Amino acid sequence: MFASVSPATAVSSVRPSALLAPLGVWVLLAVVAIANGAFREIVLIPRIGEYPGHVVSTLLLVGAILVVSAAFFATTSTAYATAELAAIGVGWTVLTVGFEFLVGYVEGTPVSVTLGQYDVFAGQVWVLVPLTLLVAPLVFGRYFSA
Repeated sequence: MFASVSPATAVSSVRPSALLAPLGVWVLLAVVAIANGAFREIVLIPRIGEYPGHVVSTLLLVGAILVVSAAFFATTSTAYATAELAAIGVGWTVLTVGFEFLVGYVEGTPVSVTLGQYDVFAGQVWVLVPLTLLVAPLVFGRYFSA
């Protein structure tokens, strides 16, 4: 399905200039995520409760990530290599998780609490967000460049 390339070739085929627009898309996604969090706290949780509010909010954010990603890759004139799409997904994921831990640190949230948001065995669904960020560029980038 995807061409086989060595790790050295894959890294050398990533054009830094091709990553600038997706970085801007991540900033947009961060703004959307913050608005989603406000919506969760102000509207969802008071109406449907803490856990259902988090689940609905997570699913709304996953949907928003998919819509924004699809819109970006459908309209960009840049042809992305598979390695670049993978780098975009990894970058979006690392930036998001890093941002989450940074905000937690600034707010004084213990790392254990932030890590607990990734515990799917405890019913946490937040892990869907970084997973969506990881795969969306590959899925939509390949689909719209085909």
